[in-house]
Amino acid sequence: MRTFTRSLTVAGSVAAALAVGGLTAAHAAGTTLSKGHVDVLDVEYAAGALELHVHDESVVPGVEYDPADVVLQALPAAAYTVPSGTCYSHLGAAGSTVYRLPQVENSNLLWPGISGEHLTSGTFQGDKVQVKLASVSGPGKLTVYKNGLCPKDTRSFDSGDATLANTKAVAAGEHDHANWVFTKAGSYTATFEVSGTLANGTQVGPASATYTFQVG
Repeated sequence: MRTFTRSLTVAGSVAAALAVGGLTAAHAAGTTLSKGHVDVLDVEYAAGALELHVHDESVVPGVEYDPADVVLQALPAAAYTVPSGTCYSHLGAAGSTVYRLPQVENSNLLWPGISGEHLTSGTFQGDKVQVKLASVSGPGKLTVYKNGLCPKDTRSFDSGDATLANTKAVAAGEHDHANWVFTKAGSYTATFEVSGTLANGTQVGPASATYTFQVG
């Protein structure tokens, strides 16, 4: 099990920014993360509300950000050639170039995680909440999938497929990685929503957060 030091979320105020590892006001206005282990979808429940944060674990101690204060970058080195076969058709035409932040760690690229580690067991029914990809704006589409015999069948999110639920269950204590693929270079915004049902039957959320990705 990983251990980490939880730090204050950077959320727009200069005082908060300075409180987290010596960050400056300029960092609070916009931090770009392009390498290392970053939980992009970091789910938390506090004061009766669900929240989505970005948890940067590429630094020690780790830093949490409001998604609005971060640009997540897929560097040019994330370029990936789409393999042949129907199991990769969700990425585009075979032989075309997309940009993939991989499921397996590459120290030269951003390694995006999905985390329920801040959720306490017993709080939500089934010990799970639901994270939904609500919308994507950009030059191409975003698809998130796991490695497997047929990757097309392991998608959690795909902004180009309206038949997909585009929802992932995130369990209390869970830490997961997947491939995040952008089909074209450029700037994207993606809005995610998180919701759940408390053990007593009370519905919480949905709460939304919008992320910015710079690709290529």
